[in-house]
Amino acid sequence: MHSIALKLGPLTLHWYGVLVALGFLLGLWNASRRAPRVGIPGEKIADLGPWLIIGALLGARTLYVISYWREQFAGQPLREIFMIHHGGLVYYGGLVGAALACWLYTHWKRLPLWRVADVLAPGIALGYVFGRLGCLMNGCCYGRACDLPWAIRFPEDNAVGAPTFPVHPTQIYDSLLSLGLFAVLAWWFKRRKFDGQIFSFYLLGYALTRSFVELFRGDYPAEHLRAGLTPAHLVSIAAFAGGCVLFFLLRPRGTDAPRRS
Repeated sequence: MHSIALKLGPLTLHWYGVLVALGFLLGLWNASRRAPRVGIPGEKIADLGPWLIIGALLGARTLYVISYWREQFAGQPLREIFMIHHGGLVYYGGLVGAALACWLYTHWKRLPLWRVADVLAPGIALGYVFGRLGCLMNGCCYGRACDLPWAIRFPEDNAVGAPTFPVHPTQIYDSLLSLGLFAVLAWWFKRRKFDGQIFSFYLLGYALTRSFVELFRGDYPAEHLRAGLTPAHLVSIAAFAGGCVLFFLLRPRGTDAPRRS
């Protein structure tokens, strides 16, 4: 764990921000390269980038502040809400915020929403790989106690209060599973049969992989658990249901002809 990447006088660059930004840029680049295969200019996806950044940051930070208001923000200066370089972004909140921004952009530019969503889906999974590595460097989203050979320890002086005994490297679990999800979605994209299919598969795949990793998480306060389920478990159930609904609503009836890809 090394939370600081670089210090230049008063400027401190944190690995969390660096890796999240790198993941976003790589995911967007990947999507822009894929877009022309379905008749969407790559520059249209690149232009979508600022919208996605703003939507994702607002959504991810808002859900984190709501979730951890009592533990971290009540009684603190208002400026602490905006200190995202300290960590504290909830992925599902970012996904919802980015989805709303994408809907606004495609409506404005008269682009096919679900085709754009399919183009973005593998890149979202790719970007998440680096975002979770940022969590590892920051020390957040850590796992439960573990005596397996690949357990990790955080340093005694870590600023986020991560445990110093061996724990599951949940951030690495998440990164590896998301890398696998990216590979599956990129392969399936070439075989898609309707707009929205790949995005619905992303929701299904991410909900399953995230739910699996949540079994090993150890950073949730006891009051955040419901019948042993973490908040991400509960949202994953909703995401999985949403993926199923999208798949069956968007799937064309009475035809198996593939879309252009």
